[in-house]
Amino acid sequence: MRTATYAAPMLTLDGIISDRGSKYAVSGAPCRSGEEAKALIAMLCKSKKFAKATHNSWGLICDEGPIKNDDGESGAGMIILRMLEREGLRDHLVVVTRWYGGKHLGGDRFRHVQACVGVYFEAVREG
Repeated sequence: MRTATYAAPMLTLDGIISDRGSKYAVSGAPCRSGEEAKALIAMLCKSKKFAKATHNSWGLICDEGPIKNDDGESGAGMIILRMLEREGLRDHLVVVTRWYGGKHLGGDRFRHVQACVGVYFEAVREG
């Protein structure tokens, strides 16, 4: 079940994907710098649920250039950056959260990151 919440100033869409025990959410907010991104992630992680996540991978394209953090989910930040580029979305942080379910997902994890970011873009377009 997908739910949307706002932990000001972030939009969080939870329950996006569940696969082999792993669960995914996506969050984001307007953001203009790497420092601001780190502050937004810290705010997101004030929620015990997100603090306990296995990975909070993120990407941002701003005046500083492209900035990403895989948070242990190798390659996830680059996927987010590429999708931000294709969408033409600058100065906007996107975070994909994964709670590891005990089974490796292989290449499916990259498809899940893409799907989460796509759902986020759709929600932002709809306002």
